Amino acid sequence: MTTSPKPSAEQAGHALRPGRYTGDEDPAALPFEEAVRVTEGILDEVCRAVVGKREVVRLILAGLIADGHILLDDVPGVAKTLTARSIAAAAGLDFSRVQFTPDVLPADITGSLVLDLATHRPEFRPGPVFTNLLLADEVNRAPAKTQAALLEAMQERQVTADGVTHKLPPPFLVIATQNPIESEGTYPLPEAQLDRFLLRTTMGYPAQSDELKLLADRVERRTDEVALSAVCDASAFSAVQRSLEHVYIDPRLLEYCVAIVRATRSEAQLAVGSSPRGTLALVKLARAAALLSAREFVGPDDIRSIAVPALAHRVVLSDDAWARRVNPDDIVRRAIDRVSVPQGT
Repeated sequence: MTTSPKPSAEQAGHALRPGRYTGDEDPAALPFEEAVRVTEGILDEVCRAVVGKREVVRLILAGLIADGHILLDDVPGVAKTLTARSIAAAAGLDFSRVQFTPDVLPADITGSLVLDLATHRPEFRPGPVFTNLLLADEVNRAPAKTQAALLEAMQERQVTADGVTHKLPPPFLVIATQNPIESEGTYPLPEAQLDRFLLRTTMGYPAQSDELKLLADRVERRTDEVALSAVCDASAFSAVQRSLEHVYIDPRLLEYCVAIVRATRSEAQLAVGSSPRGTLALVKLARAAALLSAREFVGPDDIRSIAVPALAHRVVLSDDAWARRVNPDDIVRRAIDRVSVPQGT
């Protein structure tokens, strides 16, 4: 088995002080080089379908590798559904999509008990949540009771029906979407549910050159669909997730994560700062960002690059800031800038 090259002198302070990780320490994890190959392959394959959004796809993939759920908050038509479906195809994950509407019931998502005519006994029929990657489309259109049913699945990776617990297949990941330009007929996600998402981000419009390439590619292939190949399967993807536990993070960077989160709690324009779950999200996402950069150690830039998507949806604006429509992202960025980066990390 090959090993990664030793960090250079310019990377002093980043070296893997506890010893190098090869994967032998954890049979359920992939060796580092193999994990890097798989993640790069998934990213390249997805970007064949999602044109011009490599950095956004990288961020979403980092969240999924970190075993977290993603909230995409953007206007229709910017490839939110395509991104979720493409990641599932490239990673070899089972995929389900639920279109949330006001009349969707919890049983429509989790499943329900039905009478088995052969045995005359009730039998649990699994719903679309029993998958690897669930796309919860326009999740804020469902009422609170339906949102709460999804919350148990997201947090506990299980569904309870008639007092019986049913485990969801690993990995279980959710990509939920919201449309920010429509508020009629919606039920805003409560802070407790927003906090369950590892990160929130937007897709954004493509650049002019990327939009032109999108059209040229569509004309050339003569079909809407882009045929993607699976780079791995669900078990291998789970093994990549396990590999994150062996990406080294310096204790001083753990202190840096805590300092950033605590800085959000002292911002005058925030009524509520980030929760401790936000601190955990920083560490998990920073490790995933390092893996996607083919590094076995976390650097300060990994933390800074994912801090806003990891924290901005966990804060609550003060009444004055809300009335003035202050962007929570800007407040989190200001909190990050107030914290000194540890030297030598």
